[in-house]
Amino acid sequence: MTADLFSTPSENNAPLAERLRPKTLDDVVGQRHLLGPGKPLRLAVEAGRPHSMILWGPPGVGKTTLARLMATHFDAEFIALSAVFSGVKEIREAVQRAEIHRAQGRRTILFVDEVHRFNKAQQDAFLPFVESGLFTFIGATTENPSFEVNSALLSRAAVYVLESIKPEDMQALFVRAQRDAFADLSFDAEALERLVGWADGDARRFLNVLETLRTAAEASGLTDVTAEFVQNTLAQNLRRFDKGGDAFYDQISALHKSVRGSNPDAALYWLVRMLDGGADPLYLGRRVVRMAVEDIGLADPRALTMSLEACQTFERLGSPEGELALAQAVIYLACAAKSNAVYMAYKAARKFVSEDISRPVPVHLRNAPTKLMKELGYGKAYRYAHDEPEAYAAGEDYLPEGMAAVSWYDPTDRGLEAKIAQKLAYLKGLDRNAREAEGQ
Repeated sequence: MTADLFSTPSENNAPLAERLRPKTLDDVVGQRHLLGPGKPLRLAVEAGRPHSMILWGPPGVGKTTLARLMATHFDAEFIALSAVFSGVKEIREAVQRAEIHRAQGRRTILFVDEVHRFNKAQQDAFLPFVESGLFTFIGATTENPSFEVNSALLSRAAVYVLESIKPEDMQALFVRAQRDAFADLSFDAEALERLVGWADGDARRFLNVLETLRTAAEASGLTDVTAEFVQNTLAQNLRRFDKGGDAFYDQISALHKSVRGSNPDAALYWLVRMLDGGADPLYLGRRVVRMAVEDIGLADPRALTMSLEACQTFERLGSPEGELALAQAVIYLACAAKSNAVYMAYKAARKFVSEDISRPVPVHLRNAPTKLMKELGYGKAYRYAHDEPEAYAAGEDYLPEGMAAVSWYDPTDRGLEAKIAQKLAYLKGLDRNAREAEGQ
């Protein structure tokens, strides 16, 4: 709503984000993949039949706005709950209000913000009323509904994925905001670019910081906002970063896959993105250690050593100096020879053991610290490898009796593993010769 002489004091004093809240679908900034001509959500609205839905997306992309617009479009009563502040009492009251609306011949849209914060029982409480048509359910969540919304409720709702507001859409929002609230204040191109970057796809955050800048500019007697003024006014440039949600795990995944893909620049980008967003450096260090074992392994054992030392370095130096050690480890891992042979061997062995019987240790491999154990034959006929030619007991069997030979570890031809593969092939040759000599 544009501020003018006819606006009420409450409208003039409302936050900019509320004053600029869209009144129609055409006013919505971004989400063209859902709201453009012929796109799913617009078609659903134009069909004139409201349906239950889950709006999944990061903060500040219009989930609440879309729910309100649905209520307006369908001429329905709008009831809003926040899963953070609501419980069984509030749910019961919402149901009672919806029953009153139905008795009056009115539709109801029940909007539940942060629906993922409701537990299973609370989510289940909506099911009978969704099925009976008492209200149309719209849930908003920043978390993956596949994991955070009950399957029963999820099966009764369409899921629409909202995206972060793109820079060009943020620029369009700025034009509206400037026209509405501060036409007398100018922003140079670099200042606006920094603002868009700082907002990080969150329209509400963008509008709130614009109001902060206006207040700061008025206090300083400025009419021209520069990049330097923006930088000085915003105490800290923190990217939106949900340490417990999809954004966190998506970025970890991107970091891991960049290392696995041998792209040091991309790996460094994702590491710095996460550090910039407030991720725990030691958590990242632990993930780097995992990468060294899973994706490099014995192709370059130094990768694990460097990763562990990077964690120790951070513990000793702290931030920001210690983060350089993490960066060094990530770049080294990205450039190192790759092998998942150890990882695959471990998985295969673990699967086999979990499904197999508990096989006894062969008698010749058992320890014999007592006289009785020796009399029972424990350790008898064990061949001490160091006393054998080339320190290898050719033909010896170390697996349980009756267990078929396995070959879980299959070294690659990359890095140190190429030499390991050659040695294992040579030792297997010695085994064959020894068994042939014994007539096996």
